[in-house]
Amino acid sequence: MKNFAEGEVLYFNKPYGKAWTSFKLVGMVRHHICRQLGIKKLKVGHAGTLDPLATGVMIVCTGKATKRIDEFQHQTKEYVATIRLGATTPSYDLEHAIDATYPVEHITREGVEEVLKQFVGEIEQIPPSFSACMVDGKRAYDLARQGKEVALKPKTLVIDEIELLNCNLPDLTIRVVCSKGTYIRALARDMGEALQSGAHLTALTRTRVGAVHIEDCLDPLHFKEWLEEEMNK
Repeated sequence: MKNFAEGEVLYFNKPYGKAWTSFKLVGMVRHHICRQLGIKKLKVGHAGTLDPLATGVMIVCTGKATKRIDEFQHQTKEYVATIRLGATTPSYDLEHAIDATYPVEHITREGVEEVLKQFVGEIEQIPPSFSACMVDGKRAYDLARQGKEVALKPKTLVIDEIELLNCNLPDLTIRVVCSKGTYIRALARDMGEALQSGAHLTALTRTRVGAVHIEDCLDPLHFKEWLEEEMNK
């Protein structure tokens, strides 16, 4: 039987939507475990935020296993992203409406494949203004939502692989294997600029964290029932 107070590591497939922030997923896990165990407090944390409009692998640690969060955060991530060329949004995804449009007639599959090669290896990336990065003690997204200018410094990161899975212009689907700190939304922005156009994410799934694949993950909608079965073993 699992010992959540002592420490367990759980894998979830985070659902899509603003109702399923990373913070809310952690809160749901804590709530059900505390009710099941009849306790008021339990340390629970996640090993890497996913945007509300992103889905996929989220690792959640309880009790003493929260000491492993940093270990999981540094593991390689894999994503599958759908990108629309020819338009940008302030957040580089569908959280905000399109703010500018650009030509796409000049873009070809061959041109896309050449541009993708530019982003493999060690690169510099400026995080999105709508991100959890800290600026003078405040979250960048809080400042951005207030309409304030957010100046974020470039970060060095590593992209191990980019594979073009589908090219139905102006839409692309890519698979990305990358290091901690990589913003796929920012990658979409930079790809759009490199193609002399604009771009934003229309879908994003984190398919792997380290050795944990999306197929290994629990559905949060069925966590309560799963928990009851585990505790009755």
